[in-house]
Amino acid sequence: MRLKYKISFIFIILILISIFYLLTENFNNNKKIKELEKSLSWYKNQKIKELEKSISWHKNQKIKDKKNIKFYRDKLARQKKILDKFIFQIDSDFKDSLKDIQIEKLEVKLSNKKILKKYQLTDFNSAAAGYIPGGYIDFHLNNLFVISSRGIIAFSEDLQNNNNLKQIKNNINDFIGIIQFSKNSSSSLRDLFIFKNKIYISYIEEIKDDCWNTSVIFADIDYDYIEFKRLFSPIECIHSKNNIDKEFTATQSGGRITNFDDNHILLTNGDYRSRHLAQNTESVNGKIIKININNGSYEIISMGHRNPQGLYFDKEKNFILETEHGPSGGDEINLLEIDEIGKDYIPNFGWAIASAGEHYSKTDEKYEKYPLYKSHSDYGFVEPLISFVPSVAISEITKIQDNRYVVGTMGDTKPKHNSLLFFTLRNNKEISNMEVVEVFERVRDLKIKNNSLYLFLEDTASIGEISLD
Repeated sequence: MRLKYKISFIFIILILISIFYLLTENFNNNKKIKELEKSLSWYKNQKIKELEKSISWHKNQKIKDKKNIKFYRDKLARQKKILDKFIFQIDSDFKDSLKDIQIEKLEVKLSNKKILKKYQLTDFNSAAAGYIPGGYIDFHLNNLFVISSRGIIAFSEDLQNNNNLKQIKNNINDFIGIIQFSKNSSSSLRDLFIFKNKIYISYIEEIKDDCWNTSVIFADIDYDYIEFKRLFSPIECIHSKNNIDKEFTATQSGGRITNFDDNHILLTNGDYRSRHLAQNTESVNGKIIKININNGSYEIISMGHRNPQGLYFDKEKNFILETEHGPSGGDEINLLEIDEIGKDYIPNFGWAIASAGEHYSKTDEKYEKYPLYKSHSDYGFVEPLISFVPSVAISEITKIQDNRYVVGTMGDTKPKHNSLLFFTLRNNKEISNMEVVEVFERVRDLKIKNNSLYLFLEDTASIGEISLD
């Protein structure tokens, strides 16, 4: 009998120890998150600002000692890597928690005197990083979906009257996760597209060790758990350390998705700064491709692109509008006529042979290989509808009504800082009546719904809403 009491006593003690351990572990985890958040805030608001100020000072003083400037740039890069680690951990912990994303509601008067309703996502840490895409938006029925660059998915049935977005559990980490984010801080998700109860996401995939390209996963819409499967993953990849042009930029990856018809989506793919691939018909890079959503097969429908950031198929007019980042200058809005696409002809937009911009590093060797002629048509390429010099860091594009369109920007150069560009496209395919509306933040994504324009604003990780009435 005593033995029975002893066993019971030991069992109770073990249970109490386990409970104490779990409570302590939970406390430590919460403490860890708070410490990480505190460190994140400190690095963002103090150290990085100091270092960026140092770089700016050296530039303004026109110091000839390039090594001194390089020292500060390298120091800044090291601090940002530390920042990345904090962001990765906080994002991972928040995603695992499945907590709701809290909303802070504000109103901002735009440069055209209209009101921007702003819903700031207070828990969207990665969105405020700036040097990676903050997030993307789309609608399923009347529910707004948002995804962070690191794979947090959430939705709201009513932004105006709700104070949060509900997070949805998902398996994106099966395709891109902490290993890829740690290897390359620019690795991220590149777009969110919802069509006929399915959700499509593009992302920078590590196809094999240190070798990357743009891929697509998809899933049925589910408000409890979204289980993604791979739809498109190219065989080829660009090695981050061993490539022909001896340059690699993961942010130059494209990744914008839109629908073409019931059986196909369109995907943009950047050149990852392997410029020669844009003119190689055997490569998917520097292209717009049409992907069969039933089997993942694809065909190239245009080429000669650098880093396509916006894509809209105007079915009524039967053409595609595409926007892309140029090099130093030369952002473009391009028009692709559907009727001109054929098996024997792929419309070629000229990169990296023709561009209104210039190479960042102006070496004779680079210009011999990639001359960047200022005329496209003189060399057999399709001319852009418009080129922006200097660049505006152009982003998504969509149609408002009939022949009126809008495109977002993320730059701090002319025409104005962080703006929406509204324009008319005439029947002769010329742009006119361009109206510049400053929104004072980087516009990464935009969508039209119920006669309102919705934006993903990157600097503060916010959803913006502008009435089009």
